[in-house]
Formats: sequence, C-alpha cells, structure tokens
Amino acid sequence: MAVETKRLLTTSKAISEAIAQEMERDPRVFVMGEDVGVYGGIFGATEGLLAKFGPERVMDTPISETGFIGAAVGAAISGMRPIVELMFVDFFGVCMDQIYNHMAKIHYESGGHVKVPVVVTTAIGGGYSDGAQHSQTLYGMFAHLPGMKIVVPSSPYDAKGLMISAIRDDNPVLYMFHKGIMGLGWMTPNPRATAPVPEEPYTVPIGKADVKREGRDLTIVTVSLMVHRALDAADDLAKDGIEAEVLDLRSLVPLDREAIVESVKKTHRLLVVDEDYRSFGTSGEVITTVIEGAFDHLDAPPARVTYPDVPIPYSRPLEQFCLPSREKIAAAARQLMG
Repeated sequence: MAVETKRLLTTSKAISEAIAQEMERDPRVFVMGEDVGVYGGIFGATEGLLAKFGPERVMDTPISETGFIGAAVGAAISGMRPIVELMFVDFFGVCMDQIYNHMAKIHYESGGHVKVPVVVTTAIGGGYSDGAQHSQTLYGMFAHLPGMKIVVPSSPYDAKGLMISAIRDDNPVLYMFHKGIMGLGWMTPNPRATAPVPEEPYTVPIGKADVKREGRDLTIVTVSLMVHRALDAADDLAKDGIEAEVLDLRSLVPLDREAIVESVKKTHRLLVVDEDYRSFGTSGEVITTVIEGAFDHLDAPPARVTYPDVPIPYSRPLEQFCLPSREKIAAAARQLMG
C-alpha cells in the first residue's frame, strides 16, 4: 500500500517557487534588485529564477535603491507587475521617497485610476550580530503609513501563499521575511523553517490571521520569527498546565482585528510579542485593539514582550539580552496568569 508523503520546502525555496509559478503564469511579472540574479538573493528568495527566466526578467541592479525601486514603480504604473528586493529593510532610508511618496500614494492621488502593483520584498530581524543597520524589523513604521499592504509570513506554507497573493494584488505590497525563518544552512537552525508546501499554486489571504496553536488561558499575539519563539514558550507553559493560544497575524495591513478580539474574548488575557521596537508600534496597536474590542473580557491588564527602544547591538551577548526569547515570553505569560 502506497504511503502518501508531503513535500518539504524551506521558506526561501517556498518564496522562490511562488515567484517562479507567477512568472510562468503572467509574463508581466519580473524581478529586480541587488544580487537577485546570479546569487539568487542573499537569503535565497530568488534562487534559480535567473536560469529559468533569463536576465530580461530577473535583473541584477546597481547599488541604487532609489533608482531600482523608482524603476519598479514606473513599470507597475505602465502595466507590469514587478517584484523588487530591498536587501535589508534597514536600507529604506535611501529610497523612502520612492516607497512612500510615490508607490504608496499614486493610486490615491490619481483618484483610484492608476494602479501600482509592486511587491517590495525585504529581509528583517536580528539575532545574527549584523549590527544596528542590518537587524531591524521596522514593519510597525511601514504599517503606520497608509497606502501599502504589509505581509510578514512565519512559515513556508504561508510564505508561498502570501507571495502569490501579493503578486496578484493590484495594490503595493511590502513583503517582509525574517532571516531566521528562511531555512538557510549557514544560519541558526530552525526546525519549523522547513515544512510541507503544496507544489501547485495557492493563495493565503492578505489580512487574515491564523491560530498556530489553540489555547484557553491566554492569547499570545505575534508575527514572523516570534511565532516560533511563542510556540516554544507555549510548549514550556503547557508543562505547567497553562494552555497558551498563539495567534500569527501574518499581515499587519490589513490587520485582522476581529481575530485578535475573538481570541482574547475566549482566553481573557493578552500577551503581545514583538521583535520591533516597543514604543509607537505594532504591540501598542494590538493592545489598543483589544482595549477597544474586548475590554470587558480581560481578567488582567495586557502585557507585552518587545525589543527595547535602543539601537540593536553588534555584540552577540548584548543583542541576545535585548531580543525577545522563549524564556522571556514564558516568564511574562506566567506573570500574566498571576
């Protein structure tokens, strides 16, 4: 009797497969950015695409983020569907005018007549001693700016489905992948960075959160690599009889506020885990969502484990001291349970 096997992919291969399938489906889709061709992207997100589609559709660019993101915006306005890689989100400063004053605003400024279907992919996250200019997440800052959808997958399955959704979307989408979820051999091993991924194309809806673990005692709301840290912490908490529900936002814009509120109504406690800076960001927005939508259901004040408001240190001990961890999440959850 034949045994059904599920195909396993790393997150990086899931992303590159999604892009390849959309390039095969739609000749308007093309890729551009630094090291996306011959190198395959420094985190593997465009691996194999140059050999399959050639240099006219997979273009290595000079080190000029303003230039190639601006070119992608122009191509999208002209009817193409570009995917453009900003190597690290930290580099946004040199091209923010193209991203926010053009990519995000043109549809609104044209009264809805001009579509800008650009996907900007970028690497986020710390933990690798990459220093203060290569280790931030910053998704909260972009989510604060209207006009763009913000996608932050945590798993290979979600990464492929969300990439296909992003490419097909007529709005500009910022697609942010954490280095720690990509499944690359030269990075810190992450057992969840390899998982079953269907071979056929499929979509995961942008703006729909996903319960990665059911629970009854408290809700942990998080995103990206911190989903993995929260799941680890939930395993530890279960040994103490505490059942934590882990809600993966998957997208920040649109934000699935209904899923957040419904989970907290069930568990009556909220812990937000966020690798972004603590102040003026995603963690505060999630807490506000619960205060506005489920205040009467709370049995304890909401709590959060975040990155502190300091530049990210190069020193590994200092960086690890600052980053949210399995242990910090579990400790905060126990304190929340009182």
